[in-house]
Amino acid sequence: MTPNAIDAVFAELKAKGETALIPFLTMGDPNLDTSVALVQAAEAAGAHMIELGVPYSDPLADGPVIQRASERALRNRISLTDCIGVASKARSLGVKMPFILFTYYNPALQLGLERFFGLLREHGFSGVIIPDLPMEEDEETRAMAEQAGIHLIPLVAPTSDARVERIAARAKGFVYCVSSLGVTGVRSSFHEGIDRFLQTVRQAANVPICVGFGISSREQAERFAGQCDGVIVGSAIVRQVEEVLPDLTSPNDAVKGRGLRSIQQFISGLKPRGLG
Repeated sequence: MTPNAIDAVFAELKAKGETALIPFLTMGDPNLDTSVALVQAAEAAGAHMIELGVPYSDPLADGPVIQRASERALRNRISLTDCIGVASKARSLGVKMPFILFTYYNPALQLGLERFFGLLREHGFSGVIIPDLPMEEDEETRAMAEQAGIHLIPLVAPTSDARVERIAARAKGFVYCVSSLGVTGVRSSFHEGIDRFLQTVRQAANVPICVGFGISSREQAERFAGQCDGVIVGSAIVRQVEEVLPDLTSPNDAVKGRGLRSIQQFISGLKPRGLG
């Protein structure tokens, strides 16, 4: 089986002493063609891999910014298969970074897990994150993911050390460390025990560890860069998309290009100095 692209990117970054920048985008916000263009912009900005978020009507882990993005996408009847197809379209336009699908469990279950993982493999995904699938119930999904050569990436929150260690020890791809309790969203501060939490995850994990939920600036990315292998930025980018929606939906190519450049500049500005 071909080596997983996520593993290859982290190995390359480790050799350089760099930290991965992993943006999140809600697919279909404002439309699928713009989502493809935003993926291109993210790679041009220096992203090392990207999470493609599937809009969902009951997003338990998502704060108001991503909820609004999901609502806009769902008004356009964006489906799970539409979101998966964005990866192929972006790849055909030259995007090379690994794709990670972020979806809740119900859409995958309704599609059928066998077909779901078949499509992920067919469209070139390297990983999947399912935030509402607990460790105790992931056996079937994990087995199908491994058979397809796709990493099922776990989220781990600062709860009990024993649970953190169990989740981290069996992780594939990387461990998604939740920096704060609660839903996604821009934050000015993080869980007070975050440093000890990251140390616990690092000691238990055999794969890279990445931090997300609340990172919205270069300063915050740099704050974590020395403790982890990657930083994940979602709500801050999705909010920027929301702010330039009139540009992104303009029929004028020059105006739309201006909107795309503003997102690219924002993502580029998140990269920790000297670390990729």
